[in-house]
Amino acid sequence: MAHALRLAERGLYTTQPNPRVGCVIAHGERVVGAGWHQRAGEPHAEVFALREAGTAARGATAYVTLEPCAHFGRTPPCADALVAAGVARVVVAAEDPFPAVRGRGLEKLRAAGITVASGLLREQARELNVGFFSRIERGRPWVRVKLAMSLDGRTALAGGESKWITGAAARADVQRWRARSSAILTGSGTVLADNPRLTVRLQEGADRPRFSARMAGAGDNSLSADPAGGEAAAFSPAAPLRVILDRQLRTPAGSHVLDAQAPTLLMHAANAPVPPHLAGADRIALPEGPGGLDLHLALAELARRDINELHVEAGPTLCGALLAAGLADELLLYIAPVLLGDTARPLLALPPLARMEERWRLRTLDRRMVGEDIRLQLRAEV
Repeated sequence: MAHALRLAERGLYTTQPNPRVGCVIAHGERVVGAGWHQRAGEPHAEVFALREAGTAARGATAYVTLEPCAHFGRTPPCADALVAAGVARVVVAAEDPFPAVRGRGLEKLRAAGITVASGLLREQARELNVGFFSRIERGRPWVRVKLAMSLDGRTALAGGESKWITGAAARADVQRWRARSSAILTGSGTVLADNPRLTVRLQEGADRPRFSARMAGAGDNSLSADPAGGEAAAFSPAAPLRVILDRQLRTPAGSHVLDAQAPTLLMHAANAPVPPHLAGADRIALPEGPGGLDLHLALAELARRDINELHVEAGPTLCGALLAAGLADELLLYIAPVLLGDTARPLLALPPLARMEERWRLRTLDRRMVGEDIRLQLRAEV
């Protein structure tokens, strides 16, 4: 199953909105077939593994990181393929929460006389597909907020200048996190101040995403969904959707986010006047909450559009609002060895606390050096 999880991780950048899945077929310790889901609309992991195994699949055990599908989508049911191949046993890491599958794949296998077991390395399989499980089970994407700050907790000078706090290695690392995401979110303030592109820009060689060999089961509680290090694989990701929270549709003509490099969705208030240059843009009106657009409904809309992982690169107001609303699942924090002084802009805009017991608690998932900068991957405590 650890082998199957490593294979599944090869689809880190290319399977969305589908989950990343790997499959290994073996007789005892002898592997006769292996494969992973490479791209949405193409064969699933089980199909590739069965093709490699051929007739050797009969009587074998199939180790699959996610419950085999039991319905006709863009591809036929994998449960049927396993039955037809004559495998004797199927071991599943995690059950599939998707309504068309949920338990039906395992039932179909059992009905065909195949021995079924589930739960082996379940937590690691779910971690690899944290966005998929979030979208199906919670009705919203997994929200990862990227932040960069100085040692004194500042993100920009008082006048707004912020290029560059972190070094080239950290900025390249951010591109890889963008690449694994289904969408990139920012606010209109960032668009007006920085005119960002919000695209994935990777170079061949050192910047090219590579796949981690760090495995759970040896004192590690999760696969590193870290795009750095390990074994290279074919890589051609789809451009993440650019999502702009623009309450009054202030995004100006000529903004990079309106170019053809990636699709863009503008979320705005119902009463916002639509300027001519945005008349044909992909837009959706949202109700307004106390501090702006309703963030819960914004995330629900993104889930409806099959967004699994949402990468946030925004200013302190929007990032703070997501954290305060309990919608920021994870922080990706880069800390540069520089000082900007107490007049520089803060990391997050958060409501004041009356007692220390009210503080936001974060759990460190990963810490490492990226060039000269420190990167912390922090998980919000539930």
